[in-house]
Amino acid sequence: MGNPKKKPIIGVLGGVGSGKSTVAAEFAKLGCAVIDADKIAHELLGSKTIRQKIVASFGQEILDSTGEIGRKELADIVFSDPLKLTLLEKIIHPSVLERAEELISKYNHQNQVKVIVLDMPLLVEVGWDKRCDRLIFVDCKRSLRVERNKKSGVFSENKLKIRENFQISLDKKESIADNIIDNNSGFSALVGQVANIFSCIMNNG
Repeated sequence: MGNPKKKPIIGVLGGVGSGKSTVAAEFAKLGCAVIDADKIAHELLGSKTIRQKIVASFGQEILDSTGEIGRKELADIVFSDPLKLTLLEKIIHPSVLERAEELISKYNHQNQVKVIVLDMPLLVEVGWDKRCDRLIFVDCKRSLRVERNKKSGVFSENKLKIRENFQISLDKKESIADNIIDNNSGFSALVGQVANIFSCIMNNG
């Protein structure tokens, strides 16, 4: 799959809580356009068609008091059963990828956008690593990732482990990356690494 105007596409890889979105945000500050798959998926949950399909598949119990889909409830269901996770992906992934393609096309025609960054948790799993000109792996120790997730109240260690069991191993993702960002120290170290990679992309094309 080619990139029509040859605007570089970066894919950000890493474990849950490794800092992928922080890295993507730093690239955004440097003039890159970020395509956030989680944000797209969240928006799609509000669309009538997708909502109806999900409720039909998983039942009324996933709806909150306002009648909206509860993301936590839905996650608890699908990450306890591989078949249910596959079912959810079949419902939502085609629309997420379609929207991402629309955004790539849009950003390719915007002169101010220097690079397109894909912040997609399942980038490799859906084969979109082949869509990228460069892959960046965000390396972060498990203990730090668990600590960050606990602080944000998103995952317990057990939930993190369950979620990662459904994904391609981090070793595999690291092995296919062109660059590795070490996110085991401070924020300023991360910022410096992003700036170096961005400079390299701009200078080498």
